Amino acid sequence: MQSLVVPPLVPPSTVGSLADLPGRNAAAAPGRVAFSRREGSRWVDVTAAEFHQEVRALAKGLVAAGVAPGDRVALMSKTRYEWTLVDFAIWTVGAVTVPIYETSSADQVAWILEDSGSVAIVVETAAHEATVEAIRDHAVGLRSVWQIDGGALAALGTGGSGVSDAELDATRDGVDRTCVATVIYTSGTTGRPKGCELTHDNFMALSENAVERLSAVVSSDDASTLLFLPLAHVFARFIEVLCVTAQARMGHSADIKNLLADFATFRPTFILAVPRVFEKIYNSSEQKATSEGKGKIFSTAAETAIAWSTALDDGRPGLGLRVRHAVFDRLVYSRLRDAMGGQVRYAVSGGAPLGTRLGHFFRGVGVTILEGYGLTETTAPATVNTPELVKIGTVGPPLPGVGIRIAEDGEILVTGVNVFRGYHDNTEATAAAIEDGWFHTGDLGSLDDDGFLRITGRKKEILVTAGGKNVVPAVLEDRLRAHPLVSQCIVVGDQRPFIGALITLDAEMYPAWAANNGLAGVTIERAREHEGVLAELQRAVDEANEAVSRAESIRSFAVLDGDFTEENGYLTPSLKLKRNVVMRDFEDEVEALYSRPKP
Repeated sequence: MQSLVVPPLVPPSTVGSLADLPGRNAAAAPGRVAFSRREGSRWVDVTAAEFHQEVRALAKGLVAAGVAPGDRVALMSKTRYEWTLVDFAIWTVGAVTVPIYETSSADQVAWILEDSGSVAIVVETAAHEATVEAIRDHAVGLRSVWQIDGGALAALGTGGSGVSDAELDATRDGVDRTCVATVIYTSGTTGRPKGCELTHDNFMALSENAVERLSAVVSSDDASTLLFLPLAHVFARFIEVLCVTAQARMGHSADIKNLLADFATFRPTFILAVPRVFEKIYNSSEQKATSEGKGKIFSTAAETAIAWSTALDDGRPGLGLRVRHAVFDRLVYSRLRDAMGGQVRYAVSGGAPLGTRLGHFFRGVGVTILEGYGLTETTAPATVNTPELVKIGTVGPPLPGVGIRIAEDGEILVTGVNVFRGYHDNTEATAAAIEDGWFHTGDLGSLDDDGFLRITGRKKEILVTAGGKNVVPAVLEDRLRAHPLVSQCIVVGDQRPFIGALITLDAEMYPAWAANNGLAGVTIERAREHEGVLAELQRAVDEANEAVSRAESIRSFAVLDGDFTEENGYLTPSLKLKRNVVMRDFEDEVEALYSRPKP
C-alpha cells in the first residue's frame, strides 16, 4: 500500500474558534472538574465554570493592556496550569500564541520574538524576565513583559475589570477556524528555527476527530491525564486542546523528577510521553528488582508479559501462559501500575520509535501504549494506534481526516485537516515543504496492507558508507538507547569504510547497574574505560546489530565523557539529537574510530 486517506468522522466546519471551548464546557457541565491544579503538596480541582471565568478575566486584562486580534503574544514557561490559562486567554481576544521553551537561550528568545513580531510576552520567572530584558533591543515590537511568579496575571485580571463582556466578545468577531491560532517554532536541529503557522481548525478538526477515534481513552467518565512534557512542544499542546475538547480532567507537572510522586496523587487514566520515559521506567524497575535479589523473577515476568501480549496478536494466550501471567500480575505488574498511579490504562507515545519489545512489555503489564507519529507541521499526530486498532511496532493508521502517502524514495507525505498553513514569513520554505496539498515530512516509512505506518528513519540522516551501503542510523540508535547503561548515542560512517558509534553513559542509571554488577566502587568517570562496562556495551551493540545486515552493523564504538543534553546544546527540547552540532564538536572522536586497526 502506497497511499491511504481516511475520511473525517466529524463534518468539516469554519465556524467558531478555540476560544469557544471553555464557554461551551461551562454551559454544558459547569460543575465538571476540568483541571486539577497543583498547590503545594495537594491538587485543587478547577471546574469548567471556574476555568471559563478565569480565562475571561485574564482576557479582559489583555484587552485593557492593548492586545488586539491578530497580535502575537509569546509564552515562556514550564508546564503548569497557568500555561493553559494564558493560552486560552490569548485565543479569547483573537490573538496568536507564540510558545518559547523555558530552557531557551537569549539568542533563541531574541530570534523568536523578532521573527514572530510579538507585542508582548508572558514569562514564568524573574530569570526568564531577565533573559527577555537582555535582548529587548532585538525585539523592537515588544511592548509588555508579564511575569507569572511576580503576580502579573492577577494584576492583569484586575486591570481588565473595566472591560465589558460585549467588548471582549467583539475582539474576536472576525476570528474563525481558518485563522492562525499559534506560531510554533521548530526545534532547529539544523539552522534557524522556522515558525509553523497552525490554525484554529488544525487543532479543532484534528482533536474532534481524535475524540471520536480515541473515545475509549479520552471520553470515559473518569478520563484524566497528567501533562509533564513541555507545552511549548506541539505534542503536549495538542493533548491540551484534546482534553478540553473531550472534557477530560487535566493536570500539569513541571518537574519530571517528581513524576512518579505526582502520578501517585493525581492518578491519571492515560499519559503521554516520549519513548525515553518508558525506557527509564523499565530499566529502573529491572535494576531495582536486581538489587533486591529478584532479578530473575523480574526477567521471567517481563518475558511472560511480552509473550502474553504477542499471543494476543496471534490469537489467544494458552492456559499455561494465562496462569503465569495472572501470577505475575499480582507479584510484579500491579506494582508497576501502582507506580504510575494505579489507574493508567493507556499511554500515548511519540517523538521516536518505541520498539516492539517495550510495546509488548507494557501491554502485557496492563498499560497499552498507543504509539503515534507526527510533526509540528502536522499539529502533532497524523497517525496513531487506537484501542481497537493496535499493531505494536507501527505508529498506527492515519487519524480520520488525514492521509498518508509513501513517495517513490520512501518519504512519508501527509495531507489533511492537521497540515499547517505554512512557515511564518517564509514562502520559499513553505513551497518546498508542501506540494499539491501534501506535506513532505523528511521521514522514511512504509504502509502495510492494513494501512498501518512504520517509520524507518530520516531522509536527511541516511549514511552512505564508502562501499555504497545505505544505513539508517535510527534503527541502531533506538535499540542502543534502550540499554540501561546508554543515555545517548550517535551512529556515524558516512563515506567511511564501516559504521561506528559514539556512546554516552546514563549517569542516573549507572549507580544501580554498577552495584548490581559488582562495580560499585567504579565511578562513572572511570567507567567509560572499564573493561566490564565496555564488555556490557559491546553486548548492547551486538544486540542492536541483530536488527541490520553485517554491512550496516556497528563495528567500532567509543564512550564519551559527559552526555548529550539540552543544557549543553546537543539535544533539542523535544530530546532530538542535533546531529550536525555533535558531528562538528566531536570530529576528533569520530576520526579516532577510523584510525584504529580495522575491526
